[in-house]
Amino acid sequence: MNSRERVLVALRHEEPDRVPVCLAYGTPSHIAERYGRTYDKAWMRQDVYMVGLREPLPNPAIAENYLHGIPQDAQITCWGVATWRSSTQDTYAVLSPLRNMRTVAELEVFPFPDVGADRHATCLAKEVEEFHKEGLAVQGAMSQTIFELAEKMYGSENLLKGFYLNPDFVNALLDEITLRKRSMALQFVRAGVDILRLGDDVGTQRGMMLSPAMWRAFLKPRLASIIVAARAERPGIPIFYHSDGDVREIIDDLIEIGITILNPIQPECMDPFDIKRRYGERLTLWGTVSVQKVFPFGTPEEIRALVRNYMSVLGRGGGYVIGPTHDILHDVPWENIAAFYDAVNLA
Repeated sequence: MNSRERVLVALRHEEPDRVPVCLAYGTPSHIAERYGRTYDKAWMRQDVYMVGLREPLPNPAIAENYLHGIPQDAQITCWGVATWRSSTQDTYAVLSPLRNMRTVAELEVFPFPDVGADRHATCLAKEVEEFHKEGLAVQGAMSQTIFELAEKMYGSENLLKGFYLNPDFVNALLDEITLRKRSMALQFVRAGVDILRLGDDVGTQRGMMLSPAMWRAFLKPRLASIIVAARAERPGIPIFYHSDGDVREIIDDLIEIGITILNPIQPECMDPFDIKRRYGERLTLWGTVSVQKVFPFGTPEEIRALVRNYMSVLGRGGGYVIGPTHDILHDVPWENIAAFYDAVNLA
């Protein structure tokens, strides 16, 4: 059974030859290189890789009209979001191009990007084909689907206040984003990805970032429209949803609109065993191994025991892909990464 077959079997809630493995971000080869280790492809397993659409260059009018005073080394996305290294060099400062807008008329003249254009499709399809030739499963990456992109374009405080105080503007902004994200989703599906990856961080470790009612009013129907468009092109394509934090209050809603994979099941605030008991027949759990506590602070023995237990219990009956809940950062000892892969290979 190759990696792609293994993943698709698990997503059908059947038991593959072993539980599939996927890093949250990055690749095993890059992690090995960071630690000065030789990359062993057979040992540092990775069954799934992500591909993304090549975004167009930002419209020059954005910097001229919406981003006054940014540093010369700032990077500008096609959505007009400017980022540059903060004074600590460890984080990024962000400038939102729509931060001063208040009316729909102002929004109507903003140059939104053509991110779903057909000119991107050929390169994407070739990339997917190459991964498939290697026997690997492929995710089409559309994280930061609606909410997080709106946060970056408008500003977090503006957006959260706008739900209550300026809903006409927020609805118009979310519609513009959703229209383009639907086009992106179609490009991924047509390119042959095995999984469409959506997501927005709408949870904190103490509950939802916005009320479930507000999420249902502003985000749920728009997310659903992207899934409907993807499934009209390819019925049954698995739909992945990422949100850090505790999103238990909207899991039933996510299933209702067609989500079949939930990530990362952050164990600091969501019990993977409870989620498996409650939703294991309808959702694939993806992730679960904590990068906040286990990877940096666990002992190799604790990590091996945890991974084997997760694979034994959560992997029963399929519906499970194991991996870290987010990036493996520089504070993680190599011995703990090795313990994770030892357990994966021996389980």
